[in-house]
Amino acid sequence: MTDGAEGVPAAGGPRPGDTDALYVRLKAYEGRPAAEAGVGKDPVNEPMIRHWCEAMGDTHPAYTGPDAVAPPAMLQAWTMGGLSGHTDRSGAYDELFGLLDGAGCTSVVATDCEQEYLRPLRPGDAITFDAVIESVSERKTTKLGTGYFVTTRMDVRAGGELAGTHRFRILKYRPANRNPQPRAATAPKAVPQRSRPVINRDNAGFWEGVAAHRLLIQRCTACATLRFPWLPGCNACGGADWDTVEASGEGTVFSHVVMHHPPFPAFSENGAGGPYAVALIELAEGVRIVSNVVGVPFDKVRVGMAVRLEFLRTDPELVLPVFRGSEG
Repeated sequence: MTDGAEGVPAAGGPRPGDTDALYVRLKAYEGRPAAEAGVGKDPVNEPMIRHWCEAMGDTHPAYTGPDAVAPPAMLQAWTMGGLSGHTDRSGAYDELFGLLDGAGCTSVVATDCEQEYLRPLRPGDAITFDAVIESVSERKTTKLGTGYFVTTRMDVRAGGELAGTHRFRILKYRPANRNPQPRAATAPKAVPQRSRPVINRDNAGFWEGVAAHRLLIQRCTACATLRFPWLPGCNACGGADWDTVEASGEGTVFSHVVMHHPPFPAFSENGAGGPYAVALIELAEGVRIVSNVVGVPFDKVRVGMAVRLEFLRTDPELVLPVFRGSEG
């Protein structure tokens, strides 16, 4: 979620010409520490690496054997506080969030993170870290409500040497009024829309293909491994170069769930909002994709059911890949 979420005023939100005294106070916390002299609860270790790779389906040989390194994307995992929580947060961090809570910005949603990797982490590395409140945005009005984006930057070290940085951004906001005053009888009823996919430089090509009614799968040009969802590098050989192949559209239901609550009218043709089936589809090419199963009642979807790719235009700006099943 970025500033692109703006545009739908929340009840109690800012009015043109408002002077934001709270923002002036929040801005003063930029550059102050969010965590100091943090110590990882465990050194980099093989069991955690193994569990991560199993969960992610990452079989790259660099993560096993006597010269193993940790997957770079595990950078944050070595700094997490676990169920017992964090003990290294600074007073400035708590004060900042106290100001936001006191202003009614009591809700929070994570919006994005960025990582930079400077050296591999290896089993036995002792992890230390420091974090800083890097920035606080001006007041923003989103569909969720009105609040502020807060970005913290964590510097992660191994044996005292900088190993990587982790930027984490959240929105602290005052929830929008979910029960607004009834509109005039003449006002047109808003058409519910599905949520927007997050499009970035790593997956923009996939969504361009979908818009053209093509389901594109990445293929490593070094080892020919197919991968989905799209990634910046091959998780089999580490190759950075790739091309694409177009999926045939044939697949089967590998697993599925039925969403009963909360109801989302945009997910139902008749506006009822559910229940509806969400499935992990195994494509004929061997990769899997999460999507909706359409064309059959939600309670008739079964593991192993044959499905066929279709493209569903949900509104003038959004096309999604879905899969049509058949009870037969």
